Amino acid sequence: MTISIRAQLVTLGLELPAPTSPAANYISVVHTSNLLFISGQISKAPAGEIIAGTLGADISHEQGVQAARIAALNLLGQIASNTDGSLSSVRRIVKLGVFVAATSEFKDHSKVANGASDLMVAVFGEAGQHTRAAIGVSSLPSGAAVEIDAVVELEETRC
Repeated sequence: MTISIRAQLVTLGLELPAPTSPAANYISVVHTSNLLFISGQISKAPAGEIIAGTLGADISHEQGVQAARIAALNLLGQIASNTDGSLSSVRRIVKLGVFVAATSEFKDHSKVANGASDLMVAVFGEAGQHTRAAIGVSSLPSGAAVEIDAVVELEETRC
């Protein structure tokens, strides 16, 4: 990649958020071998506001996509705080699990999840392509519209 990840974030107009602390009895990140397993990150913007609501009821598709993008940005903040800080040690985004608060009639979970997937590809290029599950749920912590967890492969010598 000819452009650094940090430069790519600036180009995209993004700033990495500070990682959040766990809200219950778990840890945010487990680093084993060259993998990071990142606990669910909700659609909480850096200023603290949460994109909350239920797709198909009280928030729009566009708000859902934005919620997924914000949750994915929070994943990047967790990765940065658990590596060298530059995100350059990321070899590949392996998997995203995207949970969408939605009505039983809502059918566009995968389109909402694209807010996160598109961000990963925009930041990491081909290394941002990943496997994914997009799952509808009746509710999420703090009323968030989206929550995302991840598995990330790191360069073996960089952690």
